[in-house]
Amino acid sequence: MDKNALGLIEVVGLAAGMEAADAAVKAANIELVGYELTKGGGMVVIKLSGDVGAVTAAVDAGAAAASRINQVYATHVIPRPAGGLEKIITTNETVGNKALPEETSPLEIMPTTPTEQADSIFANVTIEESNNALDLANDTADIDQVKEPKISQSHVCNLCGDPACPRKKGDPRVSCIHYQNKEDE
Repeated sequence: MDKNALGLIEVVGLAAGMEAADAAVKAANIELVGYELTKGGGMVVIKLSGDVGAVTAAVDAGAAAASRINQVYATHVIPRPAGGLEKIITTNETVGNKALPEETSPLEIMPTTPTEQADSIFANVTIEESNNALDLANDTADIDQVKEPKISQSHVCNLCGDPACPRKKGDPRVSCIHYQNKEDE
């Protein structure tokens, strides 16, 4: 957090906190340090870091978005926090502040060759093979059932409702086989 500003948005409720964090990250080029839940009261503190102008804009945008959902309790921007505040900012209760252990580097975690990548992706995949003729017959029966189109009876005369009537919706009334009967009544 070297020469970066620290932004804090304190809201009531986790939903308002998530809305504030989302709006803040989208509004400016900042880093979301995480959020911290308080003990009681339902308060959530969203922690942001980045350039002073970007953090100020992000805090304002986050507070405006969170105020539509619930109450914004407080907002604050510290332009250049002292080095001693690092332990207070990134505590064990801060959710989302997960760093890699110091012993491992990101290069050691990622597979180096394409075959290692494929092996790591498909390590937990199991393929079941079945030679049972009944299973194969059931699978093909399911496929046949899916391929059969269903005939809908949407082409019925909307005047008489008789499926034997050759008239369809939009055709003249005279083409309905029951049209003369209705006119006589």
